[in-house]
Amino acid sequence: MAIQCAQEAFEISPRFRQTIEQRIARLERDAAHDEAQLERLENIDHIRRQMRLVAIQRAEALRMRLFLDRAKSRAPRPRIEL
Repeated sequence: MAIQCAQEAFEISPRFRQTIEQRIARLERDAAHDEAQLERLENIDHIRRQMRLVAIQRAEALRMRLFLDRAKSRAPRPRIEL
């Protein structure tokens, strides 16, 4: 039952979806930049921390993508003309 509830779709606003999509793009861009910086690092501890940072950024972007895959965009509310 708990697994079934976790897989049910839910609605989010188009604005929230756009915000999440922008965050995913930023995380992926930052991960690519941080990975490129590995070539400049010499200290093994710095390299490990940098690799961990990249892995965390990519994992967070993936988590958000999976969230968006399960979410449906809510239709905008109709506007009432005055």
